[in-house]
Amino acid sequence: MNEALLNKEYQAYINANLSTDIQSLILNPKINPPFDFKDLILQIESKKKCKKKLPTWFNSKNIYFPNKLNIEQTSSETTAKYKSQLVSGKRLIDITGGFGVDAFYFSKVIDQVIHCEISKSLSEIVAHNFKELQAENIKTVSGDGLKFLEKNDVAFDWVYIDPSRRHDDKGKVFFLNDCLPNVPENLEEIFNKCSNILIKTSPLLDLSVGLNELKHVKEIHIVAIDNDVKELLWVLQKDYSGGVAIKTINYSKTKNQLFDFNLSKEKESVPNYSLPQNYLYEPNSAILKSGAFNLISTELILNKLHQHSHLYTSKNQIKFPGRVFAIRAYFPYNKETMKRFKNLKANVSIRNFPGSVKSLRTKHKIKDGSNLYLFFTTDLNEKRIVIECKKLN
Repeated sequence: MNEALLNKEYQAYINANLSTDIQSLILNPKINPPFDFKDLILQIESKKKCKKKLPTWFNSKNIYFPNKLNIEQTSSETTAKYKSQLVSGKRLIDITGGFGVDAFYFSKVIDQVIHCEISKSLSEIVAHNFKELQAENIKTVSGDGLKFLEKNDVAFDWVYIDPSRRHDDKGKVFFLNDCLPNVPENLEEIFNKCSNILIKTSPLLDLSVGLNELKHVKEIHIVAIDNDVKELLWVLQKDYSGGVAIKTINYSKTKNQLFDFNLSKEKESVPNYSLPQNYLYEPNSAILKSGAFNLISTELILNKLHQHSHLYTSKNQIKFPGRVFAIRAYFPYNKETMKRFKNLKANVSIRNFPGSVKSLRTKHKIKDGSNLYLFFTTDLNEKRIVIECKKLN
């Protein structure tokens, strides 16, 4: 950590050049610091990445930023706030601390938080930033968090783990057994030190795979922002052996979309099917990740178009956790039908339909844009159809 970067002169330079092209700064720095100029460039690049993702850090004075990779890997403030709602009690330890965003928000609801980070330099940066952010109830520990936990005699209410998904031999990995630390392998030892475990995993991890790797799973939270799944969160409780609750949330610009259910209920649900009616519904990405394809039909009283299409329809419009469209018409997919859309502007989506959006656009000369939406899909009679819609929300 280059403490000279915290001097007023260099902080002013960083803030004054957040909108400046990096290459032009390198060619014409207009400053001659007594250290490698690249250090200033790295601060500017990393701070830029925090503007939307970490506004508290971006807008606070004297914050020291790590390399861009650390910023890319850290939780956003939105997801960190969400995680803080899942924990309670007096003591929590984050054994894979990183840039400390999660620990910071845990400290808002937990009396004592310990932040462990194996990188000494990153731990030093985080300790400085916590001081600037006045997070006085967080203790930083430089070292292996799992080893620190094993040697510690204090009982924790929660252990938080965000396993590293970068493996020295395998590259980027997703299975929990390949991540560091190996949570499944150390699960019982971790439970010797706590009552509850919260694990953040890759959004690409299949829920069934995670359930096979882990024990005592009580809840799975699927968190999406603007219809992009960012995190899977696994709540484990010591000796828990009941059903698994699935909780989904999609933070959108206008409202938060929620849909919760019990995993066993989805398996028991039998959906209704029909041809397209007056309205078309497309679940948000968090629900699609959850696999609640049948329960959406039975809980919200909607008809599915096809077992594998994951599109839903109704005669009357309902409040829905996803995109809603008014159906103008639907047609069989054939040459005659596609003539009507030639050279028109439209938003194209495919569900349970061969090919890709790009290939359909090229083949049928459909341009991008406008308020017209075309869904290429398969109906309950195994017929390929095109649904012409107008988006409502």
